[in-house]
Amino acid sequence: MSYHKPVMLQECLSGLNIQPHGIYVDATFGGGGHSMAILEHLTEGKLIAFDQDRDAAKEAERIQSRSFTFCHANFRYLKQYLKLNGITKVNGILADLGVSSHQIDSRERGFSTRFDGPLDMRMDKNISVTAANILNDYSEAELHKIFGMYGELRNARTAARLIAQHRVEKKFFRTEDLKEALKAVAPAGKENKYFAQVFQALRIEVNNEMKALEDFLHQCGEVIEKGGRLVVLSYHSLEDRMVKNYINKGKVYGEVEKDFYGNVIKPFEAVNRKPVEATEEELSQNNRARSARLRIAEKL
Repeated sequence: MSYHKPVMLQECLSGLNIQPHGIYVDATFGGGGHSMAILEHLTEGKLIAFDQDRDAAKEAERIQSRSFTFCHANFRYLKQYLKLNGITKVNGILADLGVSSHQIDSRERGFSTRFDGPLDMRMDKNISVTAANILNDYSEAELHKIFGMYGELRNARTAARLIAQHRVEKKFFRTEDLKEALKAVAPAGKENKYFAQVFQALRIEVNNEMKALEDFLHQCGEVIEKGGRLVVLSYHSLEDRMVKNYINKGKVYGEVEKDFYGNVIKPFEAVNRKPVEATEEELSQNNRARSARLRIAEKL
């Protein structure tokens, strides 16, 4: 648990409605906190866990259970890896979309605004594009787009222009290089939040997170059995909106498809109309849970 304290653990387990003989997926293994708790509820059942991070794969080696299988892969390849393990249908899927505390606290990964480290931000070290590549090679217009869309910066255009000007004289290599270039336009008193939004935008772009989430959600609708559960923890509005749209409308961007009779075609029904948030007790022990939003849906 020192690797990463799982957020809303009991709420996630309750949302999954675990059957002892069922087949479940932990789509974001991380430090294994959610996985270990799910395994405690299984007798003859199975748990398939996914994570593309090398450190998570090492953590998974510590779980010695015949019920457990680890897939060192991005959850966007859900169906492919389930099929490789002889599975076509599952009873529930859990996804915690946050960056683990372990990743944030590893300065060499470049995820944190608190430490000076390389501008990396890759979840999977096998991919070639890093945050430094984006800052040094993307056009000003492309930077404007990702800062506005993924970071939700109000001054996205200004930030993009400053970076384009800065890299002419000095390329970006370290996280402190980026903070130094943007400190003049960070809102006074809210600098930490501003840099966190910038880092979020770069991390999402590096790891192609929005497309991966879209691919994953649509596959969930195909592999979860009738009556099975989808449980998703989101940490920013972009993710939460996609999850909400998919559950309520069957499409991540909110477009609606209807059948001949005018009924919305969607694979899930929301179990909780409003997202579940962490209790005050949990927030006092785990500040990371503050931005978490939990949505639970049942397969129709």
